[in-house]
Amino acid sequence: MSDVSHSYQEKEPTLIKRIFYSTLFLLCLALTGVSLPGAAEPTPAVNTPDVVFATVKKHAKELANKPYQKPDSNVPQALADMNYEQYRSIYFRREAGLWQHDSLFEVQFFHPGFYYNEPVSITTVDKSGSNTHVPFKSEYFRYGDQVKPVAGAVTEDLGFAGFRVHYPLNEADRKSEFIVFQGATYFRLVGPGQMYGLSARGLAIDTAESSGEEFPMFRDFWLLQPDKEQTTMTVVALMDSPSISGAYRFTLAPGAPTVVDVDAALYPRTEVNKVGIAPLTSMFHHGENSTRYVDDIRPEVHDSDGLLLNNSHGDWIWRPLSNPKSLRVSSLQDTSPKGFGLLQRDREFSSYLDAEAHYSDRPSLWVTPKGPWGEGRLELVEIPTNSETNDNIVAYWVPKNPLQPKTENLFSYQLRTFETRLPSQNLAQVERTRTGWAAIPGQEDGPPRSHRKFAIDFTGGELENISPAAELQARVNTTSGEITHVVVEPLVEGVWRVAFTLIPEGQEPADMQVSLAMRDQQLSEVWSYVWYPDTVQ
Repeated sequence: MSDVSHSYQEKEPTLIKRIFYSTLFLLCLALTGVSLPGAAEPTPAVNTPDVVFATVKKHAKELANKPYQKPDSNVPQALADMNYEQYRSIYFRREAGLWQHDSLFEVQFFHPGFYYNEPVSITTVDKSGSNTHVPFKSEYFRYGDQVKPVAGAVTEDLGFAGFRVHYPLNEADRKSEFIVFQGATYFRLVGPGQMYGLSARGLAIDTAESSGEEFPMFRDFWLLQPDKEQTTMTVVALMDSPSISGAYRFTLAPGAPTVVDVDAALYPRTEVNKVGIAPLTSMFHHGENSTRYVDDIRPEVHDSDGLLLNNSHGDWIWRPLSNPKSLRVSSLQDTSPKGFGLLQRDREFSSYLDAEAHYSDRPSLWVTPKGPWGEGRLELVEIPTNSETNDNIVAYWVPKNPLQPKTENLFSYQLRTFETRLPSQNLAQVERTRTGWAAIPGQEDGPPRSHRKFAIDFTGGELENISPAAELQARVNTTSGEITHVVVEPLVEGVWRVAFTLIPEGQEPADMQVSLAMRDQQLSEVWSYVWYPDTVQ
């Protein structure tokens, strides 16, 4: 779902109130014999990130050599049956946050229930070399009126559904939530001034395959306690599924941008048909390139509007997203790409007119591989949806050769937030894509509805310095059908349009590429779009 991993936005109390409530809370816990998270008896351990990661890798490898065992879930049915509003009315008590006064980072936990009925184990690793299991305590939560009827089902052995991390990201004297780990291998992150939108995932297995998708799960987390003024934090996770076990190390660096370095070690139990590395999941309901009428006061509704690839040759390729009538899977072949991501490029409020969801503030997320990933493909999955609460977009890297059992497979990459443009991209980029019937206005005997007119507007880069009187060329190509009536023209300062007509070849999809050039100089990224003739039928 698009908005399930939610953030609880509460106003920060004044410093005096915060001290008073924290002291009162600690006193109540002491009188009732309840310990704060991380206060259990520690056991000695080595606490460097490398050692913790190596230990979890060893555990994951051992798991892969054994038959898969589904983790036990003891979440009562009353909690599992909660609706979204009930789940949202359970609040973590801020005064119970982990490391609240000992670090720039603060960790808060999610209650199990609703969709999150497979609790995870959480262990802290402190600077003294001690591991401490974090126990679930109902006293850490406030139960709102909507959920009080089922609060009696809460027991003290539930475990947590995940956690979120806070940091002084937007204000110097207040910690803001910047990353959430909750559900399967999903996690979300934001930069300054952004709101949660798309999700990252640890791994995608058999996505869009007829056999059905397998969802691995982070079963255990180790949170390494940062020094008091440290600006990075390490999280290590153990992943497991019927097909693959794995170990992940996340190095969190909140800021402008927020950056997460990911190291993954995968140990297949069996040969997997398709593994998606560094998957990103998002939502696209309707946008400027939609061809169907949507009964909505908002012109556009999406968390992301396009997929961007910087391939091994240095080319920038932009593929706008869509909400298709039927499942669509497309791919871009490459060897060791320089980067890819799902973007929310349109950041104008007027494009959405949504005062609640604020889609213009959703982050873009970029994946930069570390080291060669070899041959493979960047795959894009677009799933039909009639609701913006459903994530229907998935993008990930698929290695050419399937991962083999009894092998170690290492992947490292960096995730970073941004908004419209990456600093490394200096070419003009696509600002909007529009398509419609290719009939001439007023034409009595128009062409078939399958004949489409496209208008792609490019902006930025050197286009800002080029005279409107200059002569630019459109480089166009299609895998099927015919492109005719190509026109290149300036619109306003710094914005140029390429318009053309596509005449499809029967029911064959047309994979088109369009870019702008001036003689031998490449001026823009490559617009890449697959048109399916049945889209308007």
